[in-house]
Amino acid sequence: MTQFYLMPHPPVMVPSVGEGREKEIQATIDAAQYIKEKIARSNIETIIVITPHGPLFRDAIALMSTDKLSGDLAKFGVPQESLTFNVDVSLCDEILRTAEEYQSSFVGLTEESALRYRIVLELDHGAYVPLSFVADPSIHKIVHLTYGFMSPLALYEAGMVIKKAIMDTDTDVAVIASGDLSHCLTKDGPYPYHPSGANFDRTLMEVLKRGNFVELLNLPPKLISDAGECGLRSLYILAGCMDGCKVSGNVLSYEGPFGVGYGVVEFHCKQGPSIYKELKDKRAQLHESRLNLKNPYTTLARRNLDCFYQQKRELEVTQDLPKELLEHRRGVFVSVKKDGQLRGCIGTFLPTTDCIAQEIINNSLSAALNDPRFPPVQPSELNDLDISVDVLEAPEVCQKEDLDPRRYGVIVSKGYKRGLLLPMLEGIDTVEQQLQIALEKGDIDEFDNYVIERFEVTRYSEVDDE
Repeated sequence: MTQFYLMPHPPVMVPSVGEGREKEIQATIDAAQYIKEKIARSNIETIIVITPHGPLFRDAIALMSTDKLSGDLAKFGVPQESLTFNVDVSLCDEILRTAEEYQSSFVGLTEESALRYRIVLELDHGAYVPLSFVADPSIHKIVHLTYGFMSPLALYEAGMVIKKAIMDTDTDVAVIASGDLSHCLTKDGPYPYHPSGANFDRTLMEVLKRGNFVELLNLPPKLISDAGECGLRSLYILAGCMDGCKVSGNVLSYEGPFGVGYGVVEFHCKQGPSIYKELKDKRAQLHESRLNLKNPYTTLARRNLDCFYQQKRELEVTQDLPKELLEHRRGVFVSVKKDGQLRGCIGTFLPTTDCIAQEIINNSLSAALNDPRFPPVQPSELNDLDISVDVLEAPEVCQKEDLDPRRYGVIVSKGYKRGLLLPMLEGIDTVEQQLQIALEKGDIDEFDNYVIERFEVTRYSEVDDE
């Protein structure tokens, strides 16, 4: 027997933390109580919890492979709230073995490896809060997983690995995807308001109600990034655990009184077809469609990467390209993102070639292969990349008060040292932030006498064009 749930993890749910405020999310607490009673009536041996707030890896799912795990809510002012669970070590071992067999990216965190990574093996609040409501430490073992910043398809594949391990060990399991929905629901909440937040939550809850996991894994990237959620990757893994099933979702509750969306969903599964091939085909179709976007800037960058990975050569500049790419010289930055996370960004703030087209060709390859912050992009990742191209205007010397991080990029320089930051970057909202990062990139002390330049860009983005 396997049960599947989505649960949120607000510490305020716990009465000693909430101190009365928990009554404002009583529907969420009632839904958690329903899950607790259902698990108690079943022969559930192990609870697998997938959390956003454990040790995060860019390219792997973290599995805590130790005998016991403890945690408390000291960070939220109540250290007396503590739990200790036995870990289902045999299921952990089988998940890791199956992951190796199917080349799925998991990392098993033992006491020894945790020291190497400087990680503490403990229950984070993303795991602690739902477990405190539905699990009994005297009865249930746990498996603690933290999703990685991987593609939706890779996380779905990880869920398929977990499903096989559960079946092979014949373990009765409840799988909980821990995650809050949009953090941007209200103007008086703890996070900046965004009008897309409520739209994201409505869309997601409807998708989960219908059990449409193809749609789940293909939600618009901009809607996701604007929503500011932390639960979607947990759901990708949970969905993979249900591959081969016809799924429907029973929405037990949804509310967001504190500006953050809290959804509780119980999933019902019947035997059905696998959607894995359809998901793979959709990623390939998206790549093919992006090779023919009306936007010639990102289209050229993607075609160049496709040519390199298929034929081991870069594209040649041809005269059938738009005149604007052939007749003008500009600095160009090419950025590649994967699942909203930067995967590479390389560019030139002044032109180094005869035309914009050649600048894009050169810098798209450099962004994918030569950004020292990241390993080279692999051919298997190409379908998962979102590409943007920034075409730069000539920089001009300015003063700090002339800057605006939404409109202007910035260049700081002192002697041979130089740091550059593009405009319109998520999380860079003030001139002070923009300057600080640019100075760090250029290894320039903030108290040095340095030159400031600003520049404007025209940004072309695949995500914005869809």
